[in-house]
Amino acid sequence: MSDPPSMRIVVQRHGPYRAVGGIPLAVQTITPNARKESWEWVEGRSFPVGKEYLLCRCGQSQNKPFCDDSHLRVGFVGPETASRRPIERQSEHLDGPTHVLSDAENLCAFARFCDPEGKIWSLIERTDDPRVRALVVREAAHCPSGRLVLREKATGQTVEPTLPPSIGVVEDPTLGCSGPLWVRGGVRVESENGTPYELRNRLTLCRCGSSTNMPFCNGSHASVQFQDGLG
Repeated sequence: MSDPPSMRIVVQRHGPYRAVGGIPLAVQTITPNARKESWEWVEGRSFPVGKEYLLCRCGQSQNKPFCDDSHLRVGFVGPETASRRPIERQSEHLDGPTHVLSDAENLCAFARFCDPEGKIWSLIERTDDPRVRALVVREAAHCPSGRLVLREKATGQTVEPTLPPSIGVVEDPTLGCSGPLWVRGGVRVESENGTPYELRNRLTLCRCGSSTNMPFCNGSHASVQFQDGLG
């Protein structure tokens, strides 16, 4: 996981996210398999960006994913309510034959890559089977929010995908809605007062304005059927 020093995302008080450092921005679509289970990420259109740009956090912009100052018009209130405890301490740990699965449920972005072939929480118990183990590794790696993290028992090392420092604008056509901002590759997120959140390879930021775990996504976009018009 990198920590590109020039790249960061700053939460503005009751306003947008300020992306600094020319962070690449592109649509990332959750694509299902034949059984309509979330199976693959497909990159779509990229957006031209400058060294700094503002991303909508209230869900009301007419120029999504960018801010158009709609938060001022609607009187958006988006206090940062997320815990500052290390993610490891927020997680439940499930022990399998070859791996330990850490699950921080409060970070769930409802992407559903954890569901195919029996759900990862059952599959972790069968990781001594190479086929099941490969599926578990795949499902955890595809989780955009970093809710699910695998650790090898033999080495103690976490199993993380290699992701470019970038922001994905999530689309979920199976659910018929738009999802969060998928921050990848160790891009730092800072609070409105400049305090950094824990550096992570994968995390998701709310952009529908409805999360109760701000600034992070908690899956509320699915219940409110958030639409950004990009999908």
